[in-house]
Order: sequence, then C-alpha cells, then structure tokens
Amino acid sequence: MRYLSLLIALTCLSTAAVSPVSGEEFSVRKTDKSIEVKQGDSPVATYLFRSGAKPIIWPLYGPGDVEMTRGYPMRDASSDERSDHIHHRSLWFTHGEVNDIDFWAETEGHGVIEQKEILEAKGGKQAVIATANDWMSPEGKKILSDRRRFTFGGDDTMRWVDCDFTLIASAGEVHFGDTKEGSFGIRTAGTMKVDAKTGGTILNSNGEKNIDAWGTKAKWCDYFGPVQGKTRGIAILNHPSSFQYPCRWHVRNYGLFAANPFGHYHFVGDKKKTDGFRLAPGETIQLRYRVILHDGTTEEAEIAKQFEAFSATEIAGP
Repeated sequence: MRYLSLLIALTCLSTAAVSPVSGEEFSVRKTDKSIEVKQGDSPVATYLFRSGAKPIIWPLYGPGDVEMTRGYPMRDASSDERSDHIHHRSLWFTHGEVNDIDFWAETEGHGVIEQKEILEAKGGKQAVIATANDWMSPEGKKILSDRRRFTFGGDDTMRWVDCDFTLIASAGEVHFGDTKEGSFGIRTAGTMKVDAKTGGTILNSNGEKNIDAWGTKAKWCDYFGPVQGKTRGIAILNHPSSFQYPCRWHVRNYGLFAANPFGHYHFVGDKKKTDGFRLAPGETIQLRYRVILHDGTTEEAEIAKQFEAFSATEIAGP
C-alpha cells in the first residue's frame, strides 16, 4: 500500500501557490453530458463525461479566453490542425496496456472508461470537479476503477488545473504495461506545435528541447508557441508525491504532450519490455499533475518557480 492516499487529502494540494487569483469567482453548470466551468463571465473549461472512449476536458481556455488545445475530433479540423490520432482528445487520462487492453487508442478491441458518479461539482474561489469511473474491457468486464479530481484556478496571466487520479484495483490485480502509449495527455493547439515552424518549443526541467525532450525523465515540461497571434504555453508539472516521479514524457513535435509514469523500453531503446507495474487487489496508486496555461515563454511564465511552489505542498498521510 506504498502509494495509498486518500481523496480527501487532495484538497491540501489545490491551494498551492501559482499566482494570486483574480477577484472573479468560479462557477459550474451541469448538463446531461458535461460540466461547464467559468470564471466570472469567462469560459474556463468543459468536462465531457464521454468523448470517444473516455471522459475528457474540452475546450480548455487559457488567459484571454483563448482555446489552448486541439479541437479535432470533437469538431472538424481547422486549417492549423492535423486530423490524425483521433484518440488525442484535448486533455485526457488513459493508458495503452492495462491487463493487455488498449485504453489509449480507439482501434478495434479498445477499452472504455465509463463515468459512474459525479462526486463533486462546485464553484467559488476555485472550481472543483470530481468523478468516479470504471475501466471496462471490450466485453464489458470491469478492469479497475478510478477517482479523479480537477481543481481550477487562475488570474489574468495564467490559469491552472490540478489533476489528481487515484487508480484502484477494485476488480482484481491490474497490470500496467511498459508502453510509450500513455498516460496523462494533452494535444496542443495546432499553431503551437513545433512542426508548424512558427516558434513552437518544447522545454523541460532538464533544459532539453523539442525532440530531445521525448522519453526523458523530468520534473516538468512546457510546450509554448503562437496561439491567436501571441506566445502562449501549456506546462505540466509532476508532483514529487506522484507515482514514479519524475515521470517520462511522451511529447512530440506535432503537438502530443503526455506524462507517462509506466513506460520505459520505448523511451530508452531497449529491445525487451520490463514487467511494467502490477497493482494488487484492493491497492491504489495516485498520480498528481498541475497544468498551467500561461502567456509567454517558459522563462517569462517562471515555470521553474511555479514548480518549486507546487512541489512544496504535501499530501496528508492515509
């Protein structure tokens, strides 16, 4: 039970300093298919209970009410977007090998993550969405469960989302395979990608850039570039208490941006897979990330400083 933690402890993290929040409070609005989040009159995000084979967040807005992630396949691809990888749906959490089932892709025989319950949806100085979900095989058998909690905050120069996932072996042993196809993913806005050759840049905590950032272990990674005529970025910070910290990064020049705590052999060039990770019946692991949507470059947004503040927060013991 080394990685056991309680959901209630997650609230301790959601108050970690990023920047002082603006005076506008957050609100949430439930529909039959989603929960919409606003700060004052400004859109922040929409949590979709199901898109393709999983829950996702789309759209996701940064400062200035600008969409920061790819709109395809939730809508037709724009001239700046590539209509590839239909499973890259804005912001999501899955993994490519779970008990030999692919929850990452949406090809034949893939798994499905089904929302079972909304645990919390509230506004205030921050907005919180928490849900319970089951990971189901193609035959309809439950493989595991998760509890996920998203805490939204922000000010005039950046917005942030704390993304907490507790994975629960509620239906027997769970094997997370050694694959690059995972796990906590974002597909950036089309104009931001490095391949657009308009200034898009990947930079991680080791100082590695673009293609050199792929597959390495890092405390955080930032992806910035032009969005609607201004340099903007998305950073993912990996909390030190998160399972397999620091994780490896499945981050690509074409706009895929994923934190992967389970993959190894693809990233390091080994010819043989490791055994991955096995979660015994009844046990849990916790994954913890902060997404920062910011103006400017990595340096201008002080992402290293933001990480230090985030990493100083603690999760209370079980």
